[in-house]
Amino acid sequence: MRLSTRITGLTGGGSDGWDILRKSRAMKANGHDVVELTIGEHDRRTETEILEAMHRSALGGHTGYPDLPGTNALRHAIAARVQERTGVRTALENVIVSPGAQSALFAAHTAACDPGDTALFIDPYYATYPGTIRGSGAIAKAIPARAEAGFQPDAADLAVAAGGASSLLINSPNNPTGVVYSRDTMEAIAEVAEAHDLWVISDEVYDTQIWEGEHLSPRQLPGMAERTLVAGSLSKSHAMTGSRIGWLVGPAEAMEHVENLSTHTTYGVPGFIQDAGLFALQQGAGFEDRIAAPFKRRHAKVAGYLAARGLSVVPSRASMYLMLDIRGTGLSGEDFAHRLLDQNLIAVMPGESFGAAAAGHLRVALTVDDDRLMAAVATLADLVGALATSAA
Repeated sequence: MRLSTRITGLTGGGSDGWDILRKSRAMKANGHDVVELTIGEHDRRTETEILEAMHRSALGGHTGYPDLPGTNALRHAIAARVQERTGVRTALENVIVSPGAQSALFAAHTAACDPGDTALFIDPYYATYPGTIRGSGAIAKAIPARAEAGFQPDAADLAVAAGGASSLLINSPNNPTGVVYSRDTMEAIAEVAEAHDLWVISDEVYDTQIWEGEHLSPRQLPGMAERTLVAGSLSKSHAMTGSRIGWLVGPAEAMEHVENLSTHTTYGVPGFIQDAGLFALQQGAGFEDRIAAPFKRRHAKVAGYLAARGLSVVPSRASMYLMLDIRGTGLSGEDFAHRLLDQNLIAVMPGESFGAAAAGHLRVALTVDDDRLMAAVATLADLVGALATSAA
């Protein structure tokens, strides 16, 4: 039987970007002690008090079909958090709870694009973005952000690409680069969106991992609230990756239709998980700072160490990642990552997993304890130095 081109074409005929991760997991399953610096998984698991809240809710009977847009209590809490952090009025009707930000991004593109519409996204990008867009029936079109410009999208490039498009997906703080888009960049995005009548879909899951400066949501800019859909999540902010709880924020009319989409797809998030999410949000900013603290510390330590070794690190002000430029080795990011894994049992993500603009780079996830992390980074730096010397 023939399968649909929509599902067989999710990866565009190429890799889905996760080859190194699968290889490292297979090696670990065969008994190898791999240092895995690949995905953004906290090395501390969900806090006990959150799990206890989830347990109490489940035992209390909140195990039936869930409220599809999310419980009113959780939606109010999300709206209050968003309004407090951005200053933009946000109410219950602007929020739909989703099974993680990934589901929210799919819903956003389904809301913004008809089949065959062009949906723009910035390269480098999180590896699932093109497939998410293709899964919604839209045509994925990348706009490169250049390493030489600090991976800030260029206003002229945005304007050229925007003609005839329906949406623009952005991610700041950015995964994989750790770059935070400047106010100038965000204002250029807003100007292009208004000029070309684009929806802006903003993935803001790393908004609690800002190490320097401030995060600006496009929704905060004049005239943008009515054309912006914001995906958020408790995965990174509260170490709840496996709970699959996130949200989409946008105009009330759009959220009514997204709720209808949920009826026909996910049918909501289990009530006991929503109650745990509400409890997590009620712990306040201090709790979020505690979850973020190890990554802030490691980010500073690794960036300082690599700079002292003379290696080129992408200027990063956020996230649980650092991106390293290894083009001087003469190897692609993929070739280097495979060599590092095969020779040294250290797994990092090649830049090519995140788009052509990140080719010749590596993304290092700061997701193991400090001592193990620094030992792995020293080995990585040694290999970069040796290969660069040979290539010179």
